[in-house]
Amino acid sequence: MTSEHAGLSFSRRGFLALGGGAAAVALLAACTTGGGGGAAAGKPLKFWNMPWGGTTFNPLDKKITLAYKPAKGLSAATYQVIQWDAFIQTFASAVASNTGPAVSSGGGIQAFQFAAQNKIAYADDLLDSWKKNGLYDDFLPGLTDIMKTKKGTVAVPYGLDIRVGWYNKTLLERAGATVPTDWQSYLDACKALKKDGVYGFGTGAGPGSNVAGQIMTAWMINNGGGIFDENQQPNLLTDANIQAIDFLVELARKGYTDPASTSYTSANIYSQWNAHKFGMGFDIPGLAAGVNQSVRSEVAVHSPLTSPNGGKGTLLLPSNIMMYTNTPSQSDSEAFLTYYYKNMAPLWTKQTGIGLPPLKSITATKEFRSDPNAVKIIDEWQPIGKTWAAPGSQVLFPNVATVDGTTIMSNFAQTILAGKDDAKSILSALQAGIKSTSKTY
Repeated sequence: MTSEHAGLSFSRRGFLALGGGAAAVALLAACTTGGGGGAAAGKPLKFWNMPWGGTTFNPLDKKITLAYKPAKGLSAATYQVIQWDAFIQTFASAVASNTGPAVSSGGGIQAFQFAAQNKIAYADDLLDSWKKNGLYDDFLPGLTDIMKTKKGTVAVPYGLDIRVGWYNKTLLERAGATVPTDWQSYLDACKALKKDGVYGFGTGAGPGSNVAGQIMTAWMINNGGGIFDENQQPNLLTDANIQAIDFLVELARKGYTDPASTSYTSANIYSQWNAHKFGMGFDIPGLAAGVNQSVRSEVAVHSPLTSPNGGKGTLLLPSNIMMYTNTPSQSDSEAFLTYYYKNMAPLWTKQTGIGLPPLKSITATKEFRSDPNAVKIIDEWQPIGKTWAAPGSQVLFPNVATVDGTTIMSNFAQTILAGKDDAKSILSALQAGIKSTSKTY
């Protein structure tokens, strides 16, 4: 599984906006941008990947990488794991000094920020070649568009994360509640669960738990709202957003959220599911893998809710793989990525915990289809997922880093869960915080 529940912090997506980010930006700005080739001819192609899954992910990923047999004249690949701790500084210093990778994954906004420093090799030619060999058409709908900028496509979609609705079948049945399909039926189910001492909106916004801010954003997106407008500026005081936050505050005020959830860590969230105190909640795709075996058989993903505006939607958090201008050659980078995407299916079919796959062919395998929750997420939730850039766009951009895994979003979620402030004041505070930390690119 992915996300902070797997021991990974979503701050990885924010990249340069987090602690040390200002220094990293300054370092990149101070260094000259290297030319297209960078590395000397004959040097190996460096592939850096992150610990996306469990203990089996990186060993298998390394095996796939080192099995690459390049065509004559192209470079063999090397493999290096970059830990999430201090990854910002690791990438910033390496890329600035032209000692970094030719290809890597990393923070979700990383490619967009390095592109602003002229360090990214755009992937348009690679994707054009994939249109000829069938790889391009294998991507799930809309994913490649997320990476497009005015200058070109900055990266290739990789693992997917998304915020989805979970429920405990046993607890809902015991409470005489039905699985919710819209906001009113969600309230009705919460009311029924409360009579049994069970919370219907289970989440946590404590130290190191960034998922709550993402969930609140998912509810705004579900109602046709979101954070950024078509000009990539925060525009939060819309009717759709106010209605969504009013609803979430109502959940807290009616006692449908755990009063202690403002301090809950990821471990606390799992404990409440295991203790049958959470009957419903929005969370990561891998929630079931993190609870006890007995509870695992009880929890399931429900279908996307229909909002008061009649629409559906949620927050999609895609990771990606990017190519850099510092490479033995662009042909080397593209040849390796073509091999990698044709051979990376075992990372999912062997259940290494990387999250959801970007390719339709992987989601069609019997191994993937054996998990009904994963199938439901891919079939029903992924097609309606929208990025942090919603509602103005699907395409990410550097200032998205101001809201992904930041203190601003943690405060936003905690205020909602406290249930004391009104929607307009909550959204006004978030908008002011985003504007105060935005950068000019």
